Amino acid sequence: MKESTKILHSIPVDKLTGAISTPIYQTSTFVQDEPGVHKGFDYSRTNNPTRKVLEDLTASLENGKNAYAFASGLAAIDAVVKLLETGDEIVAVDDIYGGAFRLFTHIYQKFGIKITYVDATEVANVANAVNAKTKLIWIESPTNPTLKISDIQAIAKIAKANNVLLCVDNTFASPISQKPIELGADLVIHSATKYLAGHSDLIAGLVVTNSDELGAKIKFIQNASGAILSPFDSWLVIRGIETLSLRIKQHAHNAQEIAEFLLTQEIVKNVYYPGLPQHKNHHIARKQQKYFGGVVTFDLKIDSKDFSTFIVSNTKLFMLAESLGGVKSLICLPCEMTHKSIPREVRYNSNVTDSLIRLSVGLEDVEDLIEDLKQVFNLLSSKLLSNK
Repeated sequence: MKESTKILHSIPVDKLTGAISTPIYQTSTFVQDEPGVHKGFDYSRTNNPTRKVLEDLTASLENGKNAYAFASGLAAIDAVVKLLETGDEIVAVDDIYGGAFRLFTHIYQKFGIKITYVDATEVANVANAVNAKTKLIWIESPTNPTLKISDIQAIAKIAKANNVLLCVDNTFASPISQKPIELGADLVIHSATKYLAGHSDLIAGLVVTNSDELGAKIKFIQNASGAILSPFDSWLVIRGIETLSLRIKQHAHNAQEIAEFLLTQEIVKNVYYPGLPQHKNHHIARKQQKYFGGVVTFDLKIDSKDFSTFIVSNTKLFMLAESLGGVKSLICLPCEMTHKSIPREVRYNSNVTDSLIRLSVGLEDVEDLIEDLKQVFNLLSSKLLSNK
């Protein structure tokens, strides 16, 4: 069965009414026949029919055993870190989402969990960083925001050889493009806020596991910590997933066109996009991804926050906002937005410069998006000429 067909027909028809759209069970509790005797649901923090449809659907999408929905992507990340104990260590990708960096460094380090950041695009760096105390390898591929690609299969072999869990943040690729569990990962994370939901109208996170044993641990943490996704937001993510396959194809098509356009611009220094042959690990992206994603990042030849701020503030179709993965195109300045919590020297070590600009390429006609970028580059050029 092809991917789009599988997605649509993994969403069950409601057995009670025949409703083709998943019902929203907006209830906190469920009536029981006898104490402990019920229809599989007793309290919505523990389980909810609408959330369960989303969780089963996501597990199916990722070819995992189980999935669990959380109130945000960070809540999902938090649940995975709670698998660890004081004294354990994490080896994490250096070009990491700012929220994950903040959680790891400012919350969990003070509880005695050590984090070592490495350039995971070189497999040897990961292997060399693993020691007897390492219990988790954490990678994003592609990374946020410079779209580094790690060889998931090779890193999974390192994890297995050392009895270490491998967690892959698959938010940027989506399960349409990449299935890390098939490549050997133990856990997959999604900020469902992004491509899974796809319409910039909710906050949600998901954890997918490769085994029932690991799933039971995440389920316990989900119930014990209580950061669950609401029934209505669960329904919104389900509805978003129905068009996920179509959206990802168009996001990737538009992003490829824009990345190739940016390469021709005199003002642009580097273009980061896995679909470009000159991308460092393009060959790995081709091996493990079906599509190259909807995010394109670039920096300027003059590393100036003033210039980059001018660009992100003067586009017309690319709207200045946090987040990504929605149908409308967004533009962001990571150094002042998504990655502001990361120290400047740490950012620069991962090429997150003051001039780095991230585009979340939407579903508009790509010609219009390119014209928008042309006009803002022309504006900046005119500004520079007038200042001479």
